[in-house]
Amino acid sequence: MSVKNIQSILGFITSVLIGLGVVSQASAQAIIPRAPDVAATSYVLLDAKTGHIIVEENADEPLPPASLTKIMTAYIAIEEIINGNLGLNDMVHISEKAWRMEGSKMFVDVNSQVSVEDLLRGIIIQSGNDASVAMAEHIAGSEDAFADMMNQYAEVLGMNSSFFMNASGLDTELYYNTMSARDLSILATATIQRHGQFYAMYAEREFTYNNIRQSNRNTLLFRDRNVDGMKTGWTDAAGYCLVASAEREGMRLISVVMGTASEEARAIETQKLLTYGFRYFETHKLYDANQVLTSLPVYAGERDSVDLAIKEEVYVTIPRGQAEAMTATVDVDEIIQAPVQEGQVMGVVNVMLENEMIHSGDVVAVQEVAEGGAFKRFVDWINWMFNDSFSE
Repeated sequence: MSVKNIQSILGFITSVLIGLGVVSQASAQAIIPRAPDVAATSYVLLDAKTGHIIVEENADEPLPPASLTKIMTAYIAIEEIINGNLGLNDMVHISEKAWRMEGSKMFVDVNSQVSVEDLLRGIIIQSGNDASVAMAEHIAGSEDAFADMMNQYAEVLGMNSSFFMNASGLDTELYYNTMSARDLSILATATIQRHGQFYAMYAEREFTYNNIRQSNRNTLLFRDRNVDGMKTGWTDAAGYCLVASAEREGMRLISVVMGTASEEARAIETQKLLTYGFRYFETHKLYDANQVLTSLPVYAGERDSVDLAIKEEVYVTIPRGQAEAMTATVDVDEIIQAPVQEGQVMGVVNVMLENEMIHSGDVVAVQEVAEGGAFKRFVDWINWMFNDSFSE
């Protein structure tokens, strides 16, 4: 039975339940089918904007990542560029070790000089093991030293299930790198958020170097117009792996699949996850930065009230069509007494969707409220005593 037929049947059943009063229209909109079965050893699907995990399986299992390693190699290179330690036009010497690398190659010539920008494309688009080693040696002096940098960056990013021994991801009889699907999603998110001016390289469909044209191995770039990255990988130990990112209607998803059976399988399983995420979920903006949520009275202050606001903009991932079903409450002390500092945390805002807490964050004072004079404090004390006695 096709997916379209199954959805038609589900729609009919839902409409009957609404008609019988078994479920409400709002509840019906929240009905989401279970996540698709994914033929992979490990996988993750998340909303890049919020970090919300939509689907996961064995997400923290350390596995050989093959050429997905190169996302970290490129990440460090771009960090070096941002920090001013490396330039796109810098020329890199190609050592014999880099030139002799096996597997996927950019086909650089031994003892030649290649620009950092070309090497980046060789790493990202052509998945060149030679380009990865050349970049590592140029940045850190040796590939072993660069692997130490990779592990330090992994620790800073919170990639707790990753360990690197080389810059390419090529397996040996003695060792291979390890990364988890969750760690790869963390790294992919950091790449997209921090390296926006370079991220377009991941969407380039081909790159020609040394008169050798090679296509990007991410076949979803040729099939799905929403997909704009990121990286494939394959070795005997790793199987076929893919980190993909796609954007549709203001929502960006990141998918990681590891250990699939074939090049076609990694594309199909990734497409399942992306389709599920876009069809049934949305990224919703809850609050703008500095948005005032409420204004509350202040006792014994030069001002009679203070505005409370969210400091930074807030996004959440919710089932499609459920934005109107969310409820928000602001919890603060019953009595706010001056002095109040601008930016002082005054309480929390809690946002619920049905019985699930989808956001909890601080609310802060928008204005400073200095302590009032003696007469103002006395008047406010009388008012407070009167109101308190009256309420009892």
